[in-house]
Amino acid sequence: MAIPVREISIGELKAVHSGKVRDTYALGDDLLMIASDRLSAFDVILPDGIPNKGRVLTQTSVYWFKETQDLIPNHLISSSVDDLPAALGPHVEVLRDRFVIVKKADRIDVECVVRGYLSGSAWSEYRDSGTVCGQPLPAGLVESDKLPKPIFTPATKAEEGHDENISVDEMKRLVSADVADQAIEASLALYAFAAEAVAAKGLILADTKFEFGYIDGELTLIDEALTPDSSRYWDATTYEPGRAQDSFDKQFVRDWLIESGWDRNPPAPPLPQEVIDGTAARYLEAYERITGKVLDE
Repeated sequence: MAIPVREISIGELKAVHSGKVRDTYALGDDLLMIASDRLSAFDVILPDGIPNKGRVLTQTSVYWFKETQDLIPNHLISSSVDDLPAALGPHVEVLRDRFVIVKKADRIDVECVVRGYLSGSAWSEYRDSGTVCGQPLPAGLVESDKLPKPIFTPATKAEEGHDENISVDEMKRLVSADVADQAIEASLALYAFAAEAVAAKGLILADTKFEFGYIDGELTLIDEALTPDSSRYWDATTYEPGRAQDSFDKQFVRDWLIESGWDRNPPAPPLPQEVIDGTAARYLEAYERITGKVLDE
């Protein structure tokens, strides 16, 4: 098993932003986004990384950017080491498979979430009130049920702390009705395309979130796309409504943290090796089943 890459220092470039997983650097008029193996849960970065996680996230995004480019433009310029500046030569092997060079965009500060199944926070709200983000749903649904049709449920994008679900009306007040309508249409189209594509591979895309921005006045898909971090994938062969499903994401870690009794305040406890290995295996399996490719060591 590879050693997790938690911190990647590129001193030759100006750091623009450091997130829970990705670090972004200025690259002339463009940006260099690098995915580490850091893992966050309950909005806390964990002390242990997950081997190859950053590579899985980057290469899964690259796959979907190429697959969906006829649906909506995206910000990807290149993911080839041949396009890195010569000054980054010493870092090539660390960066390989972990980076994308992207165009700068004027980001829409709303998470664009599409749900096709009743799970996570949506199930909790429905169980309490019969709604999801204030949208009424039919009575009698159970956990993990397929919804009558996919629904768009936006959320505020928080730099720190928890994202919060908001209504579509609130989104329109935040970003304008025209921008919201464009983002909703694009989100639903992308979800429908991806859900159909992975269904042919024995997977269910339960829900996913997108980020958009504007480049030269055109709505553009940015950040990551349909990765195991931004999406909830289930195995169709074991899918059974009425209970929580096994996911190809960090739910395995969340479950262990809950059972450990951690109070969700930093610092988080160290992860047992079997939890690290099990999570790494889930990310790799997701990548391989989605893309049909093997991630080379």
